[in-house]
Amino acid sequence: MSDGALVLFSGGQDSTTCLAWALDRYDRVETVGFDYRQRHRVELEVRPQVLDALRQAFPAWASKLGDDHMVDLGVLGQVSETALTRDAEITMQANGLPSTFVPGRNLLFLTFAATIAYRRGFKHLVAGVCETDYSGYPDCRDDTVKAMQVALNLGMETRFVVHTPLMWRDKAETWALAHDLGGDALVDLVLDETETCYNGDDAHRHSWGWVSGTCPACKLRAQGWATHVLKSRPN
Repeated sequence: MSDGALVLFSGGQDSTTCLAWALDRYDRVETVGFDYRQRHRVELEVRPQVLDALRQAFPAWASKLGDDHMVDLGVLGQVSETALTRDAEITMQANGLPSTFVPGRNLLFLTFAATIAYRRGFKHLVAGVCETDYSGYPDCRDDTVKAMQVALNLGMETRFVVHTPLMWRDKAETWALAHDLGGDALVDLVLDETETCYNGDDAHRHSWGWVSGTCPACKLRAQGWATHVLKSRPN
């Protein structure tokens, strides 16, 4: 196993920030995305655009950024009855979880990412999950990720390290981290190129990016942006 990193990369704000985090630390970085027939499929379309923009804006990172892998997880969409895999209203369910929760999604993502990392010889996996400022998904919790790391290492007889740079950061702190890593250029790239909206809206430009502004993910991103801008203003 080398010290290279494989980043779980959706094309959204969080995973793009995590990709920058990995490029700032490792000499060899690759990315993996997942097509699970998500309703916001526009994120799959922007992934290569974000990668190209990163290469152009940050030449020092371009030489480190290697292959991008796409995994077809259509079966997850087939067995899921959620607002992210069906044209259904986004609501809060009786179990206290939002209807956008896709059971097993991050567990599958980490398993397939580890399988690719094993083949590619990478030790480090990087995921943009967090439990500080999120939608209540249990598979984003720190305990879940740590349990998965143990299971993957036992099941593959290796020593993966699963990094979650955003685990204890809210969205405002995620914007701040992007600025720390790549300055205004990276923040502008996140604003202009990434896609976070659950509705897959890339037609409306707000101050915090190309989003509908109405879904839970948009609202978190907007609130974080407003707080970041407020904190960034000189006294």
